[in-house]
Amino acid sequence: MSDPTEKNDQIDESTDEVIEPVETVVAEADAAEEPVTIDAETIADDDDLVIDAETVAGEGDVVVEAAASAAPAQRREREARPPRPPRGPVQYAIIKTGGKQYRVSVGDTISVERLASEAGNDVTLDEVLLIGGDGATKVGTPVVEGASVSATIDDHFRGEKLVIFKYKAKKRYRRRTGHRQEQTRLTITAING
Repeated sequence: MSDPTEKNDQIDESTDEVIEPVETVVAEADAAEEPVTIDAETIADDDDLVIDAETVAGEGDVVVEAAASAAPAQRREREARPPRPPRGPVQYAIIKTGGKQYRVSVGDTISVERLASEAGNDVTLDEVLLIGGDGATKVGTPVVEGASVSATIDDHFRGEKLVIFKYKAKKRYRRRTGHRQEQTRLTITAING
């Protein structure tokens, strides 16, 4: 910490004026009964200065202008969040469709290889490899007997474009083709079994 008396001896090199400590400026404001503005540089120069809400409110005539970097960051108050539902074991299943396996729960939306059914129809997926999360886990060999997953077809779409580039060095052979896979978006409605 620096000594407040040293502040009176400091000189601002740009204007050749004596830098006064903030306490002196506040005292002058009380004596003159006029508002005094204290800028961020003055606050930054004064190591011993602590201005709180009571001091500014009590001094009524002092207006503190502080730059964003000099002002302390104020925390925003968080909005009240609704309580979370109790977390319990969520039933899930591992299904196989289109040569790929997916882990699904009720309410999940997944994209699978295109299915031969119209949008809006319900579909039943019978290749259930595992059911778990709700006590005992049932593992299929290779599928769980009597288990199925019900889903609703949301829409059909094409996936992202893939670029296939074939190349053979020193043979002047280059082939560039593209591919977009046909896919179906499903929403899981029930896990049976």
